[in-house]
Amino acid sequence: MSGLSLRNPLLTLEQISASPSETQGLPKDLETDMRAYGCHLIEAAGIVLRVPQVVMASAQILFQRFYYLASFQDFSLRSTVLGALFLACKVEENPQSIRNIINVVDILVKRDRGYPEIVTDGYDTEYYERKNEMVIAELQILRRLGFNVQVELPYGLLVNYLRSLELTEHPRVPQLAWNYLNDLLRTPTYLCFQPETIACGVIYLAAYECDVPLPTSPPWWNIFDANGEDVVHVARATIALYLRRPKRIVPLDRDELDMHVSGTLEEHISAERNERWEKAKAELGTMESDKPDKPTEQAALHTSNSQPQSRSNSRAVTITFKGAWT
Repeated sequence: MSGLSLRNPLLTLEQISASPSETQGLPKDLETDMRAYGCHLIEAAGIVLRVPQVVMASAQILFQRFYYLASFQDFSLRSTVLGALFLACKVEENPQSIRNIINVVDILVKRDRGYPEIVTDGYDTEYYERKNEMVIAELQILRRLGFNVQVELPYGLLVNYLRSLELTEHPRVPQLAWNYLNDLLRTPTYLCFQPETIACGVIYLAAYECDVPLPTSPPWWNIFDANGEDVVHVARATIALYLRRPKRIVPLDRDELDMHVSGTLEEHISAERNERWEKAKAELGTMESDKPDKPTEQAALHTSNSQPQSRSNSRAVTITFKGAWT
């Protein structure tokens, strides 16, 4: 990547051809799925936390940048998701509590894997492990990126370009183009092209899908300082994203990565799922047994004859008092 600049740092040809994970033996398809799932977790967590779109987009770009400077074998996916989201909230001045971020991401992972959706209480070992992982991941992201967390997004450019092309009132093109921008965050596209090119690419694809003609003489993208070949590459990357169906269950740490290589990850997750449900049912049964028993008929009769007696006497005094006045 390039040095510190107000522009987005882009990948070099060497980085595109071989990422650190791929260099260490991680299959390309698995790396693509892990990148997509990490960005999915960030987006879903951002929606639950109700953070602005810019926070979610910045976190996903930081996540993608990090794994072109480090590998999934050395840094777990879940820790980096937590660290990227935590850092993006700070950068975009929308801070969130550590506990909320950890609990939301934890619940999303449990939901995807079919585990009982039990929130950590903030005092158990698992919570403190996640907290330490988040803080360390944030520092690692800053260190690997050289504290260059500048993220320039194409959303504002998209609105201006649509206005210049008189497409803001079209019933489908603006929304389609906006959706493409969001979905492209799950790919390395934002690390390969500047925002002008990405905005032009999604407009090109949205207009093609809606059969909307765009100026060709001169080519409309030249006005926005974009290259025609790059615009087509962005459109093709968007189409390729929809043609591919990423796995919902991907390794979250090094241990699970080893299980995936040996082919035992799904079996491990299935066994852990059953174990967690049995434990949850056992804890629920314990809670039910700890509830106080319903009072028996004799105890209820004793209660009605004891405590309410003073109320009865008080009521009788009141009635007598009123009777004296009448």
